[in-house]
Amino acid sequence: MKVVDCIIEMRYNDKKTAENILKSVKVDDYNFVDSQLKDNTIVAQISAGSIPSLLHTLDDYLSCLSIAEKIVNKH
Repeated sequence: MKVVDCIIEMRYNDKKTAENILKSVKVDDYNFVDSQLKDNTIVAQISAGSIPSLLHTLDDYLSCLSIAEKIVNKH
């Protein structure tokens, strides 16, 4: 089976914000996403068996990031 990979980098104003957002989304990584913190940037490598599957995973991951950002930025 072919594997499709995508790397997303989300840069934040400071490391603490990035850490808090990563903590919120890391629990949903499973085997599809490998997310790590590099300074003030979340780097996520997403793998899938097909492009439609990759798009679905990207959509889910970005939705989770968006919600986490809203929660973290409220404080």
